[in-house]
Amino acid sequence: MQNKAFVPFTEEMKKDYTILVPNMLPMHFKLLIRIMETYGYKFQLLETDGPQIAEAGLKYTHNDTCYPAVLVIGQFMDALLSGKYDPHKTALIMFQTGGGCRASNYISLIRKALEKANMEYVPVISFSFARIEKHPGFKLSLGMLHQMVYAILYGDLLMNLVNQVRPYEVRKGDAEEKADEWTQRLGHQLGTTKKISYQKIKKNYAEIVDDFSAIPASKRDAIKVGVVGEIFVKYSPLANNDLERFLIREGAEVVVPGLFDFCLFFIYNQLMEYKIYKRQKLLYPIVWVLYEVLNKKRNDLCDALRASCQFEGLTSFNEIIIFRNLQPL
Repeated sequence: MQNKAFVPFTEEMKKDYTILVPNMLPMHFKLLIRIMETYGYKFQLLETDGPQIAEAGLKYTHNDTCYPAVLVIGQFMDALLSGKYDPHKTALIMFQTGGGCRASNYISLIRKALEKANMEYVPVISFSFARIEKHPGFKLSLGMLHQMVYAILYGDLLMNLVNQVRPYEVRKGDAEEKADEWTQRLGHQLGTTKKISYQKIKKNYAEIVDDFSAIPASKRDAIKVGVVGEIFVKYSPLANNDLERFLIREGAEVVVPGLFDFCLFFIYNQLMEYKIYKRQKLLYPIVWVLYEVLNKKRNDLCDALRASCQFEGLTSFNEIIIFRNLQPL
């Protein structure tokens, strides 16, 4: 049973509501938004920053709330109170995995903030594969999920290439400019068709790598700095005070794990649920096949990177994981 603060996103709302998206991965999310627009949704990625975001978050939530939640809530409330959006025609969306913290508390915290601001009528959509909540006007189809897979792979490739080129580029800004161009181009492709050609995807991989290889770059040794941690703070320039740019200015090469790795981890975790606890036996074969298919797609992206002697590929996911003795039933 839903709590009293729950406001469903209805089919009627889909027609004229703007759905605000918190900024975590700008390139990835811009591609994902174009896909959603193909299916009739109107999304707006929030790219606001500044001290007023945290201040708004602290005003509308408890000051003991974790920092990512403060920023997410702050960015939502700052947007709703800015006058740029009609609150009666606006919805919010939060991405959830089904685990602790973000997957449970964030939605409630956002709704409490809306209630405090007398905007409890604003729908908060839970984007979750675990079906934590049901919204009649927001449903994920297999076609949408299929396209999202490639949007995430494209985003990971562009993020990886930018990080490998940006410290060495002769003309500052070339790598980001190239990434923006490809984000627009790929977003148009994903946003104008519901059919995906995997051969076209792999062809795009090769063209993207070639384009970044052509960027004039100097040869020098740079210290590589890995960025890890809580997923929102790790990726969001708002949350980490633009850490990547700071490291680049200090002469370092930034290494950030891809979002697709996180998705694979989530799927692999379902396999471990059966391996260790003997749970979800009936789903195991399906999850196994899904894991194998997605892992193969990640390896194809890695091969595209390694095809150029200029770039390093990605470590195989099977080399990262600790338990490798899983087998299909």
